[in-house]
This record gives sequence, structure tokens and C-alpha cells, in this order.
Amino acid sequence: MAVAALPYWRLSSFYLFYFALLGSTAPFLALYFDHLGFSAARIGELVAIPMLMRCVAPNIWGWLGDYTGRRLAIVRFGAVCTLLTFSLIFVSKTYAWLAMVMALHAFFWHAVLPQFEVITLAHLQGQTSRYSQIRLWGSIGFIITVVALGRLFEWLSLDIYPAALVLIMAGIVLSSLWVPNAQPAPGHRVAGEGFLKQLRSPGVLAFYACVALMQMSHGPYYTFLTLHLERLGYSRGVIGMLWAVGVVAEVLMFMAMSKILARFSLRRVLLASFLLAALRWLLLGSLAEFLWVLLFAQVLHAATFGSFHAAAISFVQRSFGARQQGQGQALYAALAGTGGALGALYAGYSWNALGAALTFSIASLAALAAAVIIATCMQEDRP
Repeated sequence: MAVAALPYWRLSSFYLFYFALLGSTAPFLALYFDHLGFSAARIGELVAIPMLMRCVAPNIWGWLGDYTGRRLAIVRFGAVCTLLTFSLIFVSKTYAWLAMVMALHAFFWHAVLPQFEVITLAHLQGQTSRYSQIRLWGSIGFIITVVALGRLFEWLSLDIYPAALVLIMAGIVLSSLWVPNAQPAPGHRVAGEGFLKQLRSPGVLAFYACVALMQMSHGPYYTFLTLHLERLGYSRGVIGMLWAVGVVAEVLMFMAMSKILARFSLRRVLLASFLLAALRWLLLGSLAEFLWVLLFAQVLHAATFGSFHAAAISFVQRSFGARQQGQGQALYAALAGTGGALGALYAGYSWNALGAALTFSIASLAALAAAVIIATCMQEDRP
């Protein structure tokens, strides 16, 4: 049976290590650059560089994956090159060198996930609702890493940070070697329908615009939340736990997503995600000194990432045929990168000039704009 043949733990282990790396960079990368003495503007630029690479790299690798069909080879090659290029960080800590390291490793790192998503969905064939059960291990990897590193950096210097990242990258390489290959089954799309024609289907372009806006709204969160909370008096261990609270909420959401998507349309799930994101950024920017407000805002990560990402992956799979899946996933990653880079850049330049409250308010407006677009431009779909 297909269910028995599903390589659940092999797929899950890859997500665990991949998102453990995100759990070590999202909360702590800006903190590390601050530790090295860079200004808020330079930190914003360094954090934005990997996101800018996400605008270009996934489309190149996505086209190559669709053209050759060798997606697993691309995943393994990308994982190895990510490890090797990031290791250059041990050579120098100047701004120019770090910018190069951020660009090089991100070019290969962003080759990995969109192609792996296609492989996972190919293994699932007809069991798409089980995607969230596999993907939640990525969230677990994030939680373990963010809590462990938060505690570690209370005891030891941030100078050990690059070594911790290299260990996690080695885990990504090893787990990629354990995963069996799979190819997506031919879809219902007519063979003559190319990627651009499918892209022009009703609501698809609006969806991708909203992806960029949603990730732009995350700019201050991923770039400055840790520094913001540290300056409000929270310890690094507590900050790590607060990041983990958000991802625990995300895990619970992933576990419930198959039932939610069976009951509600993708349009409604996306709309709710955008509206809750707008609320979340306002709370983080203005009321984060109150622990109960901060905890509630972190629980909203279930919507701003969990339900949004699961619904987005489902939308992309539904909108593109088998031969365009890689490009569809890559465009999702690329526009998320574009939005994320813009968010990191504006946050870096506005953080000192405008302050935390106004910077997060701009993020809230971006999420609200996405809600308006999805409400007016996407057709209601049947659950």
C-alpha cells in the first residue's frame, strides 16, 4: 500500500535538520552580527542578502529540476555546497567577506527546499493531507535549536555561533543522503499548458503578490525581534523560549491543518492568516514589554506561518501541473525571498530612525494589504 511505503522518518529527518538551521539563523543571526559590532542598517543588509538570493536561486534550480527531473541530486548538491561555502565564515569577519558568505551559502541553501517539497509531495501521492504531519518535524527541529542555542548563548560567547551552524548543515547533508527519490505523477493539466499559462490562471498572480507582502511583513520580526526583546530586559534563554512558543503553536496548527483545509477554503485560511499577522505585528511593536501580550503574539505564529504556509503549499500544488511543480514551488520561495529581503532592508533602515513601534506598524500594513488583495482577487474554492 502507498501509505506503508511512505518513507515518513527519512522525509521528516530532512525537515528537522533543514528547519533547525532556520531556528539557528532567524532568532540569532542578527544578534551575532550585533555581537560583531555592526550597526542596525548593516545588520539589515546582511540579513537581507540571503533573502535576496532566495529571489533568484530557487527559480534557477527549479527550472533545472523540472528540466532534468533530478531533484534529489540538486538537493544533495545544494546541501553539500551550503556547508562548504558557509565554512568560509571562519576566514574573516569583515562586512564585505560576510556579505559574500551570506550570498554564496544562500544561493545553494535556497536550491534545496523547493525541490525537496516536490519530492515529498511525490512520495505522498494522493495523501497530501499528510504533508503537515511530515513538515511538523521541521518545526520540532526549529524548537529544539532555538531553545538549546538560547540557553547556550547565556553560558558561552556568541563566538561559537558559526560552529553551531556548521554542525547543523552537516546534519542536512547526511539526512539528504538518506532520502529515497520520487517523481511527481502526471497531473490533470493538459500537456500543452506551460508554466506561464498556468501562472495566469485566476487568482494565481494575486496569491504570489500576497506571498511577497506576507514575508515583507515578517522583516522586523526575523531581523530585530531578538534584539528588541533583549533591550526590553528579557534574557537570551527566555527569548529562545519565546521563539519556541511560536513554533509550538505552529506545530499544533500543522497537526490540525488537514481537518481545517477539509472544512475551510484556501482563500478563507489565507485571509485569516493575513489578518492575524496584521494584529500580531502591532502587538509586538507596541506591547511586547507585557509578557502575556508577548506570549499571545507568539501563539499567533500558528497563523502567520503555520496555516499560511500549509495553505500556500496546497495552493501551489493545486495550481500547477506535474511538470511545472518545481517552478511553482521555486516562484513561491523566490517571492517570499523578495518580500523578506525588502522587509529586512526597510526594518534595518527604519529601526533606529522610526523605532520599534512604527517599524512593526509598517509590517502590519503590509499584512493588511495582502488580506485586501486575497479578499478581492482570489475566487472562493471548495474545501
